[in-house]
Amino acid sequence: MTATTPAPTAFPPAPTPASPDGSADGGRPRKRLPFSPWHLLLAPLALVFAVPLIWLLLSSVMSDAQINRFPPALWPSHIDLGGYRYVLSNAMFPRWFVNSLVVSLVAVVSNLVLGALAGYAFARMRFAGSRLLLGLMLATMAIPFQLTMIPTFLVMKRLGLIDTLGALIVPSLVTPFAVFLLRQFFLSLPRELEEAAWLDGCSRLRVLWQIVLPLSRPALSTVAVLTFLTTWNDLSWPLIAINHDTQYTLQLGLTTFQGQHHTKWSAVMAGNVITVLPVLLAFLFAQKSFIQSITSSGLKG
Repeated sequence: MTATTPAPTAFPPAPTPASPDGSADGGRPRKRLPFSPWHLLLAPLALVFAVPLIWLLLSSVMSDAQINRFPPALWPSHIDLGGYRYVLSNAMFPRWFVNSLVVSLVAVVSNLVLGALAGYAFARMRFAGSRLLLGLMLATMAIPFQLTMIPTFLVMKRLGLIDTLGALIVPSLVTPFAVFLLRQFFLSLPRELEEAAWLDGCSRLRVLWQIVLPLSRPALSTVAVLTFLTTWNDLSWPLIAINHDTQYTLQLGLTTFQGQHHTKWSAVMAGNVITVLPVLLAFLFAQKSFIQSITSSGLKG
């Protein structure tokens, strides 16, 4: 009787040693892009959105003959600053710039102050009808300006503010969007910080000023940028409320460069470049805070 020899046991192949960078391909380094793959999609899209701004800048250094030529010139044959000279030599242009700056800055400051007070009240205080009042305020965001234009004009007329900068400032002192955005951001802040301050004897106003607002700089920056952008670019309401050219804003003043039979397009383009520049710089400086605020304000409903 012969003994049967056992069959050899099959062992799984030894695992390939991983490389120091975590790749399991025998130590060969994995090729990686020096940037995120999303940039391959976002870069062309960013270029598409930048085309109007580039065209505006190039057209501002063209002459009227180059702008009106057909087919249109894609690149100026020579630099012509006649449009800028025409705009800056206009005696009213500095006044229009100051008017726009005053209206926009007052609107920004008032929205930050009043929006922070109202947003903190809706976020942390419970009073009779608070939810109903918040709902009514948010409902006004769905009402188009065309429906409130005539009532707003009648109110400003009763106050004697028509044809003054006050007619542009008063309707923009506080907006429902500013209150809502700041309220959402305040809800994302921990209550423990405020409760500790209350135990130390701080009032609600002091807690808001010394604790809540320093932590809310991203949201405040977003409100400031969006308010400045909206007020600075507004044309429809100044067109209704302002009649005299000394009270014009930049957007309203630029319409005077467009005549019924002839339009000096080089001046229009140069004026628009000067008008867009402050808004573009403000957004670039507050871009990081803007994105942080949008992502943080949606944490709680």
